[in-house]
Amino acid sequence: MRAGSAVVFLTIAAAVVARPPASAHRRDEFLQAARLAVERNRVDLELDLTPGIAVAGAIVSEIDRDRDGTLSPEEQRAYVTRVLSAIELSVDGRALSLETTAAAFPDPDAFRRGEGTIRIDAAVVLPRTAPGTHQLFFRNAFRRTTSVYLANALVPRSDAVTITSQHRDVEQRDLTIDYNVAPATALTIPMWLLGGLAGAVLLTALTFRANRDARRSRAPDSPDVLRAQASALE
Repeated sequence: MRAGSAVVFLTIAAAVVARPPASAHRRDEFLQAARLAVERNRVDLELDLTPGIAVAGAIVSEIDRDRDGTLSPEEQRAYVTRVLSAIELSVDGRALSLETTAAAFPDPDAFRRGEGTIRIDAAVVLPRTAPGTHQLFFRNAFRRTTSVYLANALVPRSDAVTITSQHRDVEQRDLTIDYNVAPATALTIPMWLLGGLAGAVLLTALTFRANRDARRSRAPDSPDVLRAQASALE
């Protein structure tokens, strides 16, 4: 494991150990846990929203606008839009807009028992990212008055990106991630492919030579040869 990734992993592990289970958070709090995955040309957000028993009814009412006791797909999409509209994301000072990639809502009864968690996955494709140092800024301003927040960077899947540091405010609503993007590696050709190319070139050369020799053997004799043959017959 790379040194930078090891530091990030230990930071995340420490946060996970320090964090109480979702079922143990306070009854009157709305726990919002964000995880950000930074890659060369993409940022992914995983957001878990878990209301305590005391606020679960209010959350269900916010989602269930027609009060029919179910959370319809339309109501779920509208709620996800509200959540993401309260999130600020930028890279190197350039504001970016997250797009929903997936969302899952529990049954309203699970909410009321304090066991339900809304899972929202979102992503943004970054403009062409030059090698070097970059900075991502994340801020979650959704339901600030009753919420507690967690925010962490995930270990990048690619060796092209290295997280160098993370900075949070006291509430963990804001997270700043410093990261480095390595230069793109030159295209490498496997040895088996090089061998195949060399064989193809050799085969082409041999085929060309054989065809040339065949054409020469079928070509008519030159005038000098024909005259020599005629003189020999006289």
